[in-house]
Amino acid sequence: MDFQHPWYLILFLTLPILIGWYRTFGRKKEGTLRISSSTFISEEFRTIGKRKHRFLQTLYLMILSLVILGLARPRLIDNLQETSVSVIDMLLVLDISSSMLADDFPPNRLEAVKKTASEFIGGRKEDRIGILVFAGESFIQCPLTVDKDVLQSLIKEITIASKEHDGTAIGMAIANGTNRLRNSDVESRVMILLSDGSNNAGEIDPRTAAGLAAEYGIKIYTIGAGTNQSYTRIPGRGLIRNEIDEETLQHIAEVTGGKFFRATDIEALASIYSEIDELERSEIQVKEFTQYKELYGWFLIPAFLMGLGMETTRRSIFRSRT
Repeated sequence: MDFQHPWYLILFLTLPILIGWYRTFGRKKEGTLRISSSTFISEEFRTIGKRKHRFLQTLYLMILSLVILGLARPRLIDNLQETSVSVIDMLLVLDISSSMLADDFPPNRLEAVKKTASEFIGGRKEDRIGILVFAGESFIQCPLTVDKDVLQSLIKEITIASKEHDGTAIGMAIANGTNRLRNSDVESRVMILLSDGSNNAGEIDPRTAAGLAAEYGIKIYTIGAGTNQSYTRIPGRGLIRNEIDEETLQHIAEVTGGKFFRATDIEALASIYSEIDELERSEIQVKEFTQYKELYGWFLIPAFLMGLGMETTRRSIFRSRT
């Protein structure tokens, strides 16, 4: 609690002066009764006047105290905070072509990416996140949602594409992701595209798709996953050639205002997702405002009622006789 006009509290210093003035000069105005002998006057009758004046004096002081407190405008203060979070709509675009079974990222590229992406999702508390997977075709594994439990469950279910749908349709994946994000009502829209190959399927060129994403203000971070070796082994299938199209991935990131990353091992992959996590932080705005609850009525109204009652009592029961 504080006082809006605290300087009125200085008036409390005048109360001792008023008490002294009343004791010195106030009683001279009181009526007196002269009698020849007080033998037949009871002690109660002798002190009734003193009690009357002591009562009225106390009542005066209480009323003045209440008036002073009321004039000082006491009030309760409630400091409130309003927090608003600018969320980000984020789409994880993951390659599930057969080359993601390569074991240069133990146990294989896909499982390493799923683990890292899962940790990334766990750290994004406020954002809406979706998962899009692609090989020769692309489809939504999970639409944009804030339900992290659903995301974690669905990311575990991601598997390598079947043989008839194998391939790497990067352009189609970006186009599909753009279609999902373009009608989003949030300001910041992001895709994180991870692939270990080059575009060899689909009807849309990755550069064309990137230009379309840029028109809708969608930022794309691209990650090329795989070692720098010319060949990588797939258990049970033998060696495959590493064909990461770094030039195209760099172009996609540059056109959309994102950034290209190269992940050559699982530690680098985790570091990349951590960096993206720092680059794309939700903006939190905190507004503080103060509410006041005025309390002066709790003092002035009782003071008025007490003053009214005192004046009525003084003019009736304690009426002065002159």
